[in-house]
Amino acid sequence: MRKNYLATAALAAGSVLASQAVANAAELNLICSADVVICELLVETFEAQHDIDVSMVRLSSGEAYAKVRAEARNPKTDIWWGGTGDPHLQAAADGLTMSYKSPMLDELLPWAVKQAESADYKTVGVYSGALGWGYNKEVLAGKGIEPPKCWADLLNPALKGEIQVANPNSSGTAYTALATLVQLMGEDEAFEFLKKMNDNVSQYTKSGSAPVKAAARGETGIGIVFMHDAVSQAVEGFPVGVVAPCEGTGYEIGSMSIVERARNVEEAKTWYDWVLKPDVQSLLKEAKSFQIPSNASAEVPEEAPSLDEVKLIDYDFTTYGSSEKRKALLERWDREVGAIAN
Repeated sequence: MRKNYLATAALAAGSVLASQAVANAAELNLICSADVVICELLVETFEAQHDIDVSMVRLSSGEAYAKVRAEARNPKTDIWWGGTGDPHLQAAADGLTMSYKSPMLDELLPWAVKQAESADYKTVGVYSGALGWGYNKEVLAGKGIEPPKCWADLLNPALKGEIQVANPNSSGTAYTALATLVQLMGEDEAFEFLKKMNDNVSQYTKSGSAPVKAAARGETGIGIVFMHDAVSQAVEGFPVGVVAPCEGTGYEIGSMSIVERARNVEEAKTWYDWVLKPDVQSLLKEAKSFQIPSNASAEVPEEAPSLDEVKLIDYDFTTYGSSEKRKALLERWDREVGAIAN
């Protein structure tokens, strides 16, 4: 009888200790604004190498910024990884993210460090990629349409209903496209262009990469996206051609930020330093991610579009990442483009 009592007591004590261990386990709440395959690969690898449980939610850049802002008084997010730099810069300007100088900074390429310096180290560059589009070769050929090589070609009446692009309110990719056109053409001219292009747009998606995935499946002819997202579809075997616009184009600096007053700051810093390491950034090609990594020693996938071969504009990240400019452009887009969207 006494033996049974002791055995029961031992089991109970073990259960309590196990419960305490679970309760005391380190945690990290992560927003990931890249493709979900990349997010899951990073989380799985990080958890295998650290005694930290990661709770990850995948949101586009605009949605991530909105979530971080909504939680400002009581943050539930610790760190935000990936997505275009503009909303990260806006979050920094709004005091939503904290300054952190990683010991990995010295290993990063100049554009990644410049991103950090411009935001008082409240964000940092983790990858880069140029804006363009992917088109379905079979869809366009079947309709006798010449693939567009320039922004101006997207106004071709033959492309009616054949273009998809994301909504810039939810998508950092689409906001980069909007800011790129404004810098290329001037603001009034850019909005005139967008209103004309609207005649050819079948859908404004929530996610930035969704348009080229639709093009890959033959649901639309063209998706305006970052070129590496189009390359990903081509590598998968879909009949997708990749275009860098002839007039010039903008580019993203995918970024990372720790949330101000995060509950798990040390765990966030652990992720931050880890994900800037060259071996970790070299992993991304396994998820068919073809951006340019920010660590100078990371392996660049051979399929990644070379920025040296693309006509890049001198994209003004500071101006177009500011709260004032971003808000003004999005409000104008809603009034003049979103209001007439098909």
